[in-house]
Amino acid sequence: MRHIPIVILGGGIAGLGAALRARELGLDSVIFEARLSLGGLLDNFVVDGFRFDNAVHLSFANEPEVRAIFDRTPYFTHPADSQCFDKDVWLKHPVQNNLFPLPAARKVELIKSFVSRPDIADPANYEQWLLSQYGDDIARSYPIAYTHKYWGTPPNRLSVNWIGNRMRRAELDEILFGAFTAETPNTYYTKEMRYPKQGGYKAFIQPLIDASAVELDACAIRVDSAAKRVDFRDGHSVSYDRLISTLPLPELVHLLVDVPADVATAAAALEATSIDLVSVGFNRVIDLDLWFYIYDADIHASRAYSPSVKSPDNAPQNCSSLQFEIYQRGRKARFSPQELKDNVRGAILKMGIAAGEDIRFMHHKRLPWGNVIFDVGMEENRQIVRDHLESLGVKSCGRFGEWDYLWSNQSLLSGYRAL
Repeated sequence: MRHIPIVILGGGIAGLGAALRARELGLDSVIFEARLSLGGLLDNFVVDGFRFDNAVHLSFANEPEVRAIFDRTPYFTHPADSQCFDKDVWLKHPVQNNLFPLPAARKVELIKSFVSRPDIADPANYEQWLLSQYGDDIARSYPIAYTHKYWGTPPNRLSVNWIGNRMRRAELDEILFGAFTAETPNTYYTKEMRYPKQGGYKAFIQPLIDASAVELDACAIRVDSAAKRVDFRDGHSVSYDRLISTLPLPELVHLLVDVPADVATAAAALEATSIDLVSVGFNRVIDLDLWFYIYDADIHASRAYSPSVKSPDNAPQNCSSLQFEIYQRGRKARFSPQELKDNVRGAILKMGIAAGEDIRFMHHKRLPWGNVIFDVGMEENRQIVRDHLESLGVKSCGRFGEWDYLWSNQSLLSGYRAL
């Protein structure tokens, strides 16, 4: 049996970060990736000459360690401007600060509800936080409606620990100003987004891929931490001194030998979303936004972005592209690929994006892991699993290894700091 000092399970950005740190320390490591290519959620695919990322990816990293890697790749810089669609109306993001397109009577209703919002000093869940921030009408019309689409979970089941700066706090001055004019400032948590000029978002991590020792099509099926051995689906095994995993915590626990009952129960309680991607190629240049959010309940997708706006290299000349993201809780699909394509086609027409004859193709792809769901009480179950892994000497990192809401830059550092 082959011995490898550092075995890394998973070739996404966290695994690549761990391999980078191993090289810096002069340690031998090998990444074992179950798929036939590296990148994980940052990988991409090509359909009829159009490149699509695995969901929307744009970099706003400011950590010097991350920029030292990403900035090796020539990139475009985009303003962080986004739009929202709801019931035939386009509004700037965030909605509560950009009510100007709405009828006057509707704006009055929303603002009155905001003024009379409840004072909840210590919200017990995300729904209470939203109501205390925006008032009942704004909250239920927009972020609560979006929560069901994006998280597949009622907001009263979600904690508030993930919010950070992801949600704009409501201010009366901003709401009033945005009700009177469309000339509102951008209040997004970052002012610019970066994207590679060529090769998709994966180009940012290509230097890490090129420098790493990798085995593809290597799906782990068993981890014996006492023997320090990993078994793979093709029948081969490796021994290790140190094991670093970027696998989702529930999957990793399932691979472990002799897992205590409380750890198995805690891991089974950890939930995440899956993502259906409907990628659309257009046979002409269409005026598209970089990305936008969709509140409309008739449209399954919660957001969409334009690969061809991120970089012209992502589409053939004189063409455009969009990718719609449909999220749900769990792994079991709610809709067939054809149902999703039909819904996206209807959405394109309803939003006035393009005519039916402009659509060159529609492509479906399903990603089993999207975002960690922050159920109330999730952190306790997560800690039980983390403590068990630590007792075994197994390091777990990345979005699903830490079981946290990490962006790509944070996931890279998570892997880097695992050694």
